[in-house]
Amino acid sequence: MKLFLIGMMGSGKSYWTKKLSKKLKLEGYDLDFLVESQEEKTIAEIFAADGEVYFRKSEAKILRCFGEKKSFVLATGGGTPCFNDNMAWMNQQGITVWIDEPIALLAERLQPEKAHRPLIKHLADKELEAFLTNKLKERSPFYKQATYHLQGDAISDAGFAKIIKKHG
Repeated sequence: MKLFLIGMMGSGKSYWTKKLSKKLKLEGYDLDFLVESQEEKTIAEIFAADGEVYFRKSEAKILRCFGEKKSFVLATGGGTPCFNDNMAWMNQQGITVWIDEPIALLAERLQPEKAHRPLIKHLADKELEAFLTNKLKERSPFYKQATYHLQGDAISDAGFAKIIKKHG
């Protein structure tokens, strides 16, 4: 099973990857971490030194390496589905799940870690919700292409279990 988790920053993709990989006894990966390892820089440093276009190319190149793997759970970056035809590629390769948490919850989760996130580090706390709302509007056309869309109470062990059962 190839499981790609997509959604906004702060939606819990990394959390669910760890949880699901353990439960399913599959390798779990975090695409942002893999990019940082490959580039030997943090994402913030890559954005500052090389720009977003460079980052997105590196991200897509590493993502494509997962075409060779048989089974895994992968937490993608929030913008991953929106560039380089990544969403279509992930849908061809496996199962995509959009973890869709409310904007207010995302903002609450992200406030303490803004400094590590290049897209939001310059924002005042009161600007964060508006930024996330606009970013979600931009990204929704891509996120909506996911095989599954989990929101509310469905973002749970039971919600993921239903998906996994269908693809056993």
